[in-house]
Amino acid sequence: MKIGILTSGGDCPGLNAVIRGAVLKGIAIHGHEFVGFLDGWRGVVEGDIIDIPRTMVRGIAKQGGTILGTSRTNPFDNGGGPEVIKAHMERLGIDAIIAIGGEGTLAAAKRLTDAGLKIVGVPKTVDNDLDATDYTFGFDTAVQIATEAIDRLRTTGESHHRCMIAEVMGRHVGWIALHAGMAAGAHAILIPEQKVSIEQITEWVREAHDRGRAPLVVVAEGFVPDHMESPHSERGLDTFGRPRLGGIADRLAPELEARTGIETRATILGHIQRGGVPSAFDRVLATRLGMAAIDSVVEGYWGTMVALKGTDIEHVGFQEALGKLKTVPQKRYDEAAVLFG
Repeated sequence: MKIGILTSGGDCPGLNAVIRGAVLKGIAIHGHEFVGFLDGWRGVVEGDIIDIPRTMVRGIAKQGGTILGTSRTNPFDNGGGPEVIKAHMERLGIDAIIAIGGEGTLAAAKRLTDAGLKIVGVPKTVDNDLDATDYTFGFDTAVQIATEAIDRLRTTGESHHRCMIAEVMGRHVGWIALHAGMAAGAHAILIPEQKVSIEQITEWVREAHDRGRAPLVVVAEGFVPDHMESPHSERGLDTFGRPRLGGIADRLAPELEARTGIETRATILGHIQRGGVPSAFDRVLATRLGMAAIDSVVEGYWGTMVALKGTDIEHVGFQEALGKLKTVPQKRYDEAAVLFG
């Protein structure tokens, strides 16, 4: 069988480990042949591929990014669609596709599967927001990077007696903010799942300052204060029609400084959280998911993705995976809130 692999959407630590796991198992156990679509769905729509021999995946599990490139191309735009993609697959002799990506990628994969294409998915997102899997690879690495950065902000904040605000990724969920904030000992953690007033944030900052601390606030990019109706976004929409979030820390900093009189600085960590080498946890998880994706292909589980449930890898339908976001439950936030102020 000839299998095409693509990585689509935002890059993520662990993508190369998935490719390696799939290729090594596919070749060693089943004698499959592999090609890679370049730059995500763009390569699928245009039939732009490269061969992936075993030698190409040597040592790539520890590399960040993706050797195949990625993009946010919508496979139904720019001359794409099921018939165009089917024609390319037939011409190139490709029997099935392994699509590695997040919500947008898997939603597109579901539509194409419904149209008759043979596709299986591997969930990828640093945001950890797919409901059908306990963890996604890339999340652990993003939390580690964010925690280290926040630790550094704390030392400079303490030196100058400043309030420091660190903005992290997460889109419409607060998993990165919650984990990194707890790990770094933040005095306030602001996430999309919790409406918090500017008065409450001010109180937490003042309490920390009154105890002689340099207040540290961790905010998720999708946080919506109770005086706003939607997340802060000033960079338009992506190719899937979703708002590009970011910048809420820059809005909070002057407001908190004006209310508290404490010099306040904001830092947006941004793409730093997605770059660099994956953590050991993410390398192992990504490798297992890549190997499990081969099982999905062999068994003909089209229209499904592999998922981590506890410590086991299972196969779940795209519909289940895309049904809703995996948000931070109230009890997890309440645990962290005990430490605020």
